[in-house]
Amino acid sequence: MKFTVSRDALVSALQLVAGVVERRSTMPVLSNVLLKVEGQQLTLVGTDLEVELVGRVKLIEPAIEGAITVPGKKFVDIAKSLPDDAMISMMKEGDRMVLRSDRSRFNLATLPADEFPASQDMENDLRGAVTLVQKDLRQVMDATAFSMAVSDVRYYLNGMLFEVHNDRLRTVATDGHRLSTADVMARSDVESPVQVIVPRKGVMELSRLIAPSEQEVTVHITQNHIRVDSGDFTFTSKLVDGRFPDYQRVIPQGGENEMVADRQTLRAVLTRASILTNEKFRSVRFIIEDNNLQILANNPEQEEAEENMAVDYQNAPMDVAYNVGYIQDVLGAVEGEQVVFTLDANASTIIRDFDAPERATYVVMPMRL
Repeated sequence: MKFTVSRDALVSALQLVAGVVERRSTMPVLSNVLLKVEGQQLTLVGTDLEVELVGRVKLIEPAIEGAITVPGKKFVDIAKSLPDDAMISMMKEGDRMVLRSDRSRFNLATLPADEFPASQDMENDLRGAVTLVQKDLRQVMDATAFSMAVSDVRYYLNGMLFEVHNDRLRTVATDGHRLSTADVMARSDVESPVQVIVPRKGVMELSRLIAPSEQEVTVHITQNHIRVDSGDFTFTSKLVDGRFPDYQRVIPQGGENEMVADRQTLRAVLTRASILTNEKFRSVRFIIEDNNLQILANNPEQEEAEENMAVDYQNAPMDVAYNVGYIQDVLGAVEGEQVVFTLDANASTIIRDFDAPERATYVVMPMRL
């Protein structure tokens, strides 16, 4: 096995796969990156058995085919430490991988490629596929990821629901106190609705990989795995084995009290008020009446904050409290200049982008006053 590659191309591919390489594992091979040369292509693979990432580099010079694994962290550190315009030559010598670049030489330990976990076969139980541009997939994931639970005993909440139906991909996340949904149109071969839960780690790694570009990706869904394939990388993750809550039942219907507010002004107001909230509960009180929003916060030290801002609201007066962090997360995800709150005294609050209400829906449970 022998090949030559530019430092920049190698580092770009390594950074794709390095995120899931286990530094300390009971299986030593999981600390390694699989290198495989076929024709004029170098393929790099990293996995932790839950998530697998594959990066590809096109080789300019002729190569000798083969496959081997090398220590992931050391390989990344060496490649990143070389000059930006360096050319790297790698050759297998016995049970070692020798890396050369100009006057530098590194001798890396290896493990056989056949000890590396095999990639999941996606053909046998494929449930469907959906194709869309990367920036759209990135948008719907970023719009909902903050609502995922963290280490909840209801393990099916520690991830993101991907729902494919009628040429539409929807992402949904909830931690039991708030819920986020986002939609994007896509090309799909799915006839009946398909729902799968991608674990939190998989969501975080995929978000890191997806670029805000017009390049297309294809999402393949099987019974137990999801795979996202582009020309530069392939991402595969196990799915959460569980049933996601019926999120449609959580979204209130028929709320008549609507408040429209400038998003950036509200973000600034909440940032200031949150300074004096209770560190444990972080509650802020919204008092809405006659086109004015009054926000109150206090803490056990008897400190208080009061903010007022103009809003568009002409319904009955409302007095409701929220976890300020939940509202701030929504305002950070919405892209429009204004947000619309749909309030009901006896139900959760819906928040949407005023200019594009169909793009995403956010549901936030109020706190007891």
